[in-house]
Amino acid sequence: MVLKLYNTLGRKKQEFKPIKKGQVGMYTCGPTVYWFQHIGNLRSYIFSDILKRVLKYNGYKIKHVMNITDVGHLTSDSDEGEDKIEKAAAKEGKKAEEIADYYWKIFREDFKKLNIIEPDIWCKATEHIKEQIELIKKIEKKGYTYKTSDGIYFDTSKLKDYGKLAKIKIENLQAGKRIAIGEKKHKTDFALWKFSEKPGERQQEWDPKDFGANWLIGFPGWHIECSAMSMKYLGETIDIHTGGEDHVPIHHTNEIAQSESATGKKFVNYWLHGAFLTSKGEKISKSKGGLYTVSELEKQNFLPLSYRYLCLTAHYKTQLEFSLETLENAQNSYKRLKNIVSGIKQDKKTNKKYLKEFENAINNDLDMPKALQVLWKLVRDEKAEGKINTIKKIDEIFGLDLLKQEKIYVPAEIKKLVDGREEARDNKDWKKADEIRNKINKLGYQISDTENGAKITKA
Repeated sequence: MVLKLYNTLGRKKQEFKPIKKGQVGMYTCGPTVYWFQHIGNLRSYIFSDILKRVLKYNGYKIKHVMNITDVGHLTSDSDEGEDKIEKAAAKEGKKAEEIADYYWKIFREDFKKLNIIEPDIWCKATEHIKEQIELIKKIEKKGYTYKTSDGIYFDTSKLKDYGKLAKIKIENLQAGKRIAIGEKKHKTDFALWKFSEKPGERQQEWDPKDFGANWLIGFPGWHIECSAMSMKYLGETIDIHTGGEDHVPIHHTNEIAQSESATGKKFVNYWLHGAFLTSKGEKISKSKGGLYTVSELEKQNFLPLSYRYLCLTAHYKTQLEFSLETLENAQNSYKRLKNIVSGIKQDKKTNKKYLKEFENAINNDLDMPKALQVLWKLVRDEKAEGKINTIKKIDEIFGLDLLKQEKIYVPAEIKKLVDGREEARDNKDWKKADEIRNKINKLGYQISDTENGAKITKA
């Protein structure tokens, strides 16, 4: 099977060819763990999870690395403002490490609820200070840095192809619009190492002299962590790097600049970016509000996997409009799909026709909407054989637990009503059967007639 992926670097769909045959090194930009991750953030991780599942389906052995940003991400992408972790620690009266560990724990719980497979390696920025300083030293030795009163900066003018990922035309940028200039030589320059304003006041700071660098006490810039940690675990050139589309113009552009200047090699072969979750046409974000966490949706009786289903209805490169109404529609479709699947008998065959159609969709740049259409065609095809085994293969990608039987407690009262309805159906008393169904529904349960008999679920 030929897998084609849309590479942001070059803006075109390309056949995927790994560096090492049968193996894939994949890096995903992880969360800054100062607060809960909302469903807009989590759409990006569902996308990377689908990608990983498709690669695995195609027979690749995957080494997946994801960072945890627990230092250095300032409240502004322009190397200004407070450190998000330090700010949260001060607000909650806790240690920075406690803040990071708590929100990382919640993040991993959300992964479990959404059936997102965890990476092989989680790497915290604070546990890789040595690697970050060593990388900055390499960049410094090659003449790409300069010092200001507040840090060590990367000189983007020294790199001829800076901005190639985002197709940035530096001469067209307005000073102060993208980032504040301050003491920077150029508006696109960025911090590799930031000096502490008042050493000793920050919870998280390091003395570079302990690692052989002659800089002042401080902390790493946000961008350097991803380069240092991805190269430590995956090598100087990696197969795939994923993230949200908001990472393209600054974070990933700067990752490429610092990595390639240090090694002289191509940093990443395939860049894949997921589009935003939107509400009323605008990106869902912490700053604009209108967002939910998985736990908040659960409190409104939404299943986490209903949100995963919703994400499958749009291509990862297409912005997905979110509302409680669209989520409710997705949940209804998901429940209906599960009910249909639960009533299908196993025949030990596999439907090669539908499976081939499904594989063509997933290998065409992860076309999940098309793949979902194939699944619905299969379950509705009364003549199709091999449904269960085919659905099992399909769900290796979707991760929707389609064949998982939910255990629910059915009260004796409901069981008695179900038996009464079955008796009415046997006697062809359809009016009475419908009356009993309505009564069951009012008591919070639903009854579905399947090939294997009546099935009871919670309404």
